[in-house]
Amino acid sequence: MARGFKPTGGASNVLWQWLGLAFILLLVDQFTKILVLGYYHLGDSTYVTSFFNVVRVHNTGAAFSFLAGASGWQRWFFTALGVVAAAVIIWMLKSHPGQKLFSFAMACILGGAIGNVIDRLAYGYVVDFLDFHWRGMHFPAFNVADSAISIGAVCLILDELLRVRKTR
Repeated sequence: MARGFKPTGGASNVLWQWLGLAFILLLVDQFTKILVLGYYHLGDSTYVTSFFNVVRVHNTGAAFSFLAGASGWQRWFFTALGVVAAAVIIWMLKSHPGQKLFSFAMACILGGAIGNVIDRLAYGYVVDFLDFHWRGMHFPAFNVADSAISIGAVCLILDELLRVRKTR
């Protein structure tokens, strides 16, 4: 590096890296959902292994179909919640771009939240297709966005545990 030269925008560059990760997760989520919508009818499934199927499911509710049976207001409520969450997460990423585990978690949650918001706006439901089961019991179907949100949540908990441990 030349003498006296100071790189600018370091925090900004890191922010864009986290936003880039969120965007990649969003693209993978939407691509897989487009494949499922293109090749499967509602309820169709493909046996993959003794514990996993690909199935097309529409979720009008939230996680584990919470409020799926409501009269339709939940579509706009969860859409608004996802938009607000995305705005807060972007602000948090701007505030803490150098905190790697925290920012990784936020980027995962951001990509997943926007992926599910897009579904709600485009279709009125979230497209789920990953069906894990064991001995006749099925875990609720989910998608790449849900996986990213779950990974982000676990990383947030881990980040907080590590932060608390450091302060002791």
